[in-house]
Amino acid sequence: MNISRRMAMSVLGAALLAGFVSPAAAQTVEAIKSAGTVKVGMLVDFPPFGIMDASNNPDGYDADVAKLLAKELGVEVTIVPVTGPNRIPYLQSNQVDLLVASLGITEERAKNVDFSQPYAGISIGVFGAQDLAVAKPEDLAGKTIGVARASTQDTAVTKIAPQDANIQRFDDDASAVQALLSGQVELIGVSNVVAQQIEAAAPGRFNQKLVLNQQVQGIAVRKGSSEMLTFVNTFLDKVKADGQLNAIHEKWLGSPLPEFVTKAK
Repeated sequence: MNISRRMAMSVLGAALLAGFVSPAAAQTVEAIKSAGTVKVGMLVDFPPFGIMDASNNPDGYDADVAKLLAKELGVEVTIVPVTGPNRIPYLQSNQVDLLVASLGITEERAKNVDFSQPYAGISIGVFGAQDLAVAKPEDLAGKTIGVARASTQDTAVTKIAPQDANIQRFDDDASAVQALLSGQVELIGVSNVVAQQIEAAAPGRFNQKLVLNQQVQGIAVRKGSSEMLTFVNTFLDKVKADGQLNAIHEKWLGSPLPEFVTKAK
């Protein structure tokens, strides 16, 4: 690379870092229909929302939602695997048209993308044996509770647990679940996704005692794509009302679409 080219690349890099390069143009419904396909960014390492199937094709809750959205648009769907760190940059750089990528709706992220109403949600709760009486945080007194160290559930359980609760911290959710199944702990703090795995491993043995917090996930479009956002929100209204979104949730998470998702706008 010659000196002039190196200098040009350096200037461009500095401009990108400084935010001087114009943002991606807003996406339109007509542009997607004209292209005949919608490119959807999706995580493929976040089961059951995003996985790769036996044929190495993207699958899961998000994939089914993306396919349903493409059907509503009247186009084919191309699912583009993304990661947590690169999913928003992929959207901003036109590599995908929108994200159905388990993206939690936060104020910070909303500075960079426009979010639809929620289409999914993750709740963090305390789970334990069916016959264990726990209905409020005070009931955790004297109980042994397992959590994944430094996780959202660790923070949530620590915040509400009485001083005499025994919080045992494990390296990951899998270790905490094993501790529950083996009786090493009486309760664990986990997401509803992990709770589904517990139910699959030990049907009917455990249930949710407390809900600690909830996070809703939205479909993301590029900033300023008001027409596209209206289309997506109208689509979500439709599939919530006619039961199609609930059917996808039942398929992948084994439970109805949570009320905090169905009622959110």
